[in-house]
Amino acid sequence: MSHHKHSHHDVAFGIDIGGSGIKGAPVDLHKGEFAADRLRIPTPQPATPAAVAKTVAEIVDSFDLDKKVPIGVTFPAVMLHGVAQSAANVDKSWIGTDAQKLFSDATDRTVVAVNDADAAGFAEVAYGAAKDVDGVVLVVTLGTGIGSALIVDGQLVPNTELGHLEIDGHDAESRAAESVRDREGLDWEQWAQRLQRYFTVVENLFWPDLIVVGGGVSKHHKDFLPLLDIRTKIVPAELRNAAGIVGAAALAAQEDDDD
Repeated sequence: MSHHKHSHHDVAFGIDIGGSGIKGAPVDLHKGEFAADRLRIPTPQPATPAAVAKTVAEIVDSFDLDKKVPIGVTFPAVMLHGVAQSAANVDKSWIGTDAQKLFSDATDRTVVAVNDADAAGFAEVAYGAAKDVDGVVLVVTLGTGIGSALIVDGQLVPNTELGHLEIDGHDAESRAAESVRDREGLDWEQWAQRLQRYFTVVENLFWPDLIVVGGGVSKHHKDFLPLLDIRTKIVPAELRNAAGIVGAAALAAQEDDDD
């Protein structure tokens, strides 16, 4: 039995803020799919808080949304109660900015702002590879760095930074990220050895019931997941590029229900 409280909302709106593009779409919360075509606007340069907030408002205004529709935004930073504590691929002036208040003011609506890996991970639990899995789910995104999301019985434990575990004297993502495989020209077997070390440490610390692997490279999962010999069941993510928008929308709806 899944622990998700089904939202009393049918639709929520998700916005995924990245270094190159800001994308938004309404999400059907029963299916975990876009309810209309998404809109993408290039991320303003420099990606200052004021400029990004204006783009977010532009995306929201492009859709005919009821005032009661929950809105969730993903942001590439550690987000403590809506306040950015770091800034990856956006202007450094975000650090210390209350993004949640900024976006809420810009759109004249209540907006929930969450870490991008957390949103994508939550989407896998709500609708994807970890749907109906009880207990502890760890979603690891392999990309430029290593992102992580930890979800326990349907509740997100926000802002885990498990790509930055120090393993064998190295910041883990500096050895095992997908960008490193590319940069060092590692073949699948060589990279899998790095991943093996990483996932062994992580499973021994958290004892998850399931590990889900996301990021663009997850579409090549047949080339590297079978090479891993770990205790935990490990599967590829299912939502791909939609995960951020879908997860942001689902988290916003969950928060609205809790209030």
